[in-house]
This record gives sequence, structure tokens and C-alpha cells, in this order.
Amino acid sequence: MDFCSIASGSSGNCIYVGSDHTAVLIDTGISGKKIAEGLKMIDRKPEELSAILITHEHSDHIKGLGVMARKYGIPIYATPGTREAIGRCGSLGTIDQELFHEIHADEGMTIQDLDIMPFRISHDAAQPVAYRIRNGDKSVAVATDMGCYNDYIIDHLQGLDGILLESNHDINMLQVGSYPYPLKRRILGKTGHLSNENAGRLLCEILHDNLKLIMLGHLSRENNYEALAYATVCAEITMGDNPYKADDFRIQVAKRDQVSPLTTL
Repeated sequence: MDFCSIASGSSGNCIYVGSDHTAVLIDTGISGKKIAEGLKMIDRKPEELSAILITHEHSDHIKGLGVMARKYGIPIYATPGTREAIGRCGSLGTIDQELFHEIHADEGMTIQDLDIMPFRISHDAAQPVAYRIRNGDKSVAVATDMGCYNDYIIDHLQGLDGILLESNHDINMLQVGSYPYPLKRRILGKTGHLSNENAGRLLCEILHDNLKLIMLGHLSRENNYEALAYATVCAEITMGDNPYKADDFRIQVAKRDQVSPLTTL
């Protein structure tokens, strides 16, 4: 099972997951041109994609959706609320409605040899979901844009081989930064984004011996930086109530404008 971040950050998100026979994107929050270029860097082509899975309608997750849909005719999977919200985004242009496939949280579906489970997340969007994807005995998850987590989220992230998890902001940087107060409240709230600290604490709940890759993603450009996210998450793991230390795992930070190495799990 192949896993790769084409882009991940507050300015745009696009994640590749594939098997020997099937390839999907989770979100298309960068331009269609950049998506195609990113796929080329991992020896993949847009024409090979079987699906685009949308988490929610915010622009940093759907910016390139219109272009990808029109140019390549790729099926689009989204919840009813997300699909309706996408329809109100005039910047995407016209998208053939026959490309849309309706999904629902906690209702699994199969796309060729990939078993996909959408699950609810707490974010200020219409009907957002994260995704867990399984191929054979391997599974990965992409879980970003969560203001908080609970036992339901933890349950859906058990037993993974790889995860891309939101590590959006450093709380202190956000609090003393230049953002207006309402925006700070939104980000820090229960429907906002996971901080570095909370990303580390969530990881402590799902670590196990066979977790092969942890990617920290969706970093804020203004309120975080790679070394800080990495160090904070590692400290939470090493000091947390779990039997592991951070260096027991392969932990990397997904870049906002660079393709990460393609990892085969």
C-alpha cells in the first residue's frame, strides 16, 4: 500500500493513497497543475486515479477539484452536506454532477481493492469526515481539520500502518500572533484545528508496535513551523503515558509545497 503527501498545510492539501491496482486522492486543495506535477514525481498519472475523496468544502481542500473533474473525469466521493457546499463554490466552475458519489460517515465502501471508511470529525464545515483506507492487511488514515478528538476518533485510528495527522499550530504562537481574536478563537475551539500538543496526545492513544509511518500535516504557515511541530509531538510521545518513545517510530512532517517520499507500507 502506497502513501504520500503531495501537499499538506493551511494553504492546500492533497494526499495520495494507492495499491497495486487502485489509486485515490484525499482532497484536491492545490491547483490541478500542481496535483499532476506531484503525481508525476511519484511516477503516477491523473488518468490512473480511481477516485477523489473529499473531506470537506474549505478551499484548501477543494481548490483543484473543478479542474481535475473536468480534465480527467474522476469520480468524486463526498458527504451530502459537503457536496451541497461544494455546489455553492462558484470558483470551481462547472462540475458534472454525475461524477459525485454520496458517502456517509461510518458506512464503509469499496473502490476496487480499497476498503474505505469515512468517519466524522469536529470542524466548522458542512458535514466533514476523515478517511481510513484498507488494502488487504494494511491500513492508513488521513485525519486533519479536527478541533478536538474523542473515543470515537481514537477507535477509528486503531491498528494503523500509517497516518497523516493534523499538527496545525503551536498554541503560544497563535495566542501572541497577529490573527484577529475571533479567528484565534475559531482555531482553538472544538471545531477548529488540532494543536501540536493535542496531536501528540492523540498519537499516544493509537501507538502500537506495527505503526510504520506518522506524518504530521496541515501545519499553519503563521502559527507553526516544522521543527517545532516535530519536537512538540515527539516530546508528548516520549513523556506521555504509553510504553513508547518518539524514536521508536518513523515520524516526519509533510511539507506544504513539496511532495513527500512515497512510502510503501
